[in-house]
Amino acid sequence: MGETALIVGAGSGLSASFARRLARENIRVALAARDTDKLSNLASEIDAQCFACNCSDPVEVGGLYEWFDKEFGIPSLVLFNASSRVRGSVEELDPIAVRDAIITTCYGGFLVAQGAARRMLNAGAGTILLSGASASVKGYPQSSTFAMGKFGLRGLAQSMARELAPKNIHVAHFVIDGGISKGPNDRRLEGKAEDGLLDPDAIAESYYQVFRQHRSAWTWELALRPWVESF
Repeated sequence: MGETALIVGAGSGLSASFARRLARENIRVALAARDTDKLSNLASEIDAQCFACNCSDPVEVGGLYEWFDKEFGIPSLVLFNASSRVRGSVEELDPIAVRDAIITTCYGGFLVAQGAARRMLNAGAGTILLSGASASVKGYPQSSTFAMGKFGLRGLAQSMARELAPKNIHVAHFVIDGGISKGPNDRRLEGKAEDGLLDPDAIAESYYQVFRQHRSAWTWELALRPWVESF
């Protein structure tokens, strides 16, 4: 049946670039998001299928994988690209909003990765990729919620990599350390040096190269940042 891929938390940025990159290699792609209407143009462009799913709900994630099993078989690759953030000072944050954001960013990653691992263990191979951020390694002011979620996702990736690599399943985490460009009209480009924001196509190429790494030289984590971004 050929190679298959599932992207959870799909949208118009990085995940769309990665979906296009996979499609160019004749990999069948499935796109999952809470709102699949926004994916219709991309799905038509690359002949992908869409599934509406709240990644923080174990029942819905189970339904996603049941659908994928029937339509695509065992995934060769699963990317978790979903996240949620609540900005604000620690003393003013709404505890319920914080809980919900962490559940999406971290617990959702666990649910998606667990479903992938179960299938890949049966197949004896596979790749699980998780998208992190600057907040995966640096907690910024007004961003404690995002840091908690992304730190947790990074810990999940590190633990899974150690557990699953000896079973021929490649787990990799990406620290996207900088803003991702939304195109030439992105206002954040004003006053920045050329290539001052991450190009989503360039990120997607790095994701693809990690996916294709030989198992004698796997990486569990890759940090990507613009050349002008401070470490």
